[in-house]
Amino acid sequence: MRTKDRSRDRGGRDDTPYEPWSEIVPGLWMGGHEYIDAAGQWTPAIVADEFDAVYSLHTRAGHGPADGVRHLVLEVPDGVLTAAQLRAVDRFAATAARDFADGQRLLVRCRAGMNRSGLVVASILIRSGFPLPDAVATVRRRRAAGALNNAHFVAYLETGFDLAAQLTALGTVD
Repeated sequence: MRTKDRSRDRGGRDDTPYEPWSEIVPGLWMGGHEYIDAAGQWTPAIVADEFDAVYSLHTRAGHGPADGVRHLVLEVPDGVLTAAQLRAVDRFAATAARDFADGQRLLVRCRAGMNRSGLVVASILIRSGFPLPDAVATVRRRRAAGALNNAHFVAYLETGFDLAAQLTALGTVD
């Protein structure tokens, strides 16, 4: 499949979303709660009923989705995750991957649609048969070159959520 490089014509910035959501592969979208519009202004990205399900890693009142659209929420930070958060992201991504495999149109979103959503979308792609480097490259090519730039998130994908959670838990003191 040919894909458009969405990082061009961005004034040299590849870490900013210039559309509310981007189709990563057919039926799987990645986005946020805000983006930079054509006038260069931060604009709310409000979901109506464009998708069968919306997976949110960050939420804001008034940003949808519409009533009747399945909405799953898992608030996690855009930073180092705890073992419990890693396990929760693993379950969240597994559920999203099942919905995607069942043919549902999915939006995975976070604040700007760059890192947390990229972590889950890349995980869905990997679960769908993409090799890890291809999954990460596809997210970056389709959303923005600066997407999934959180090195911890890429390491979680490389290590696998289960092992990453186990290793993280080793450093936890109860």
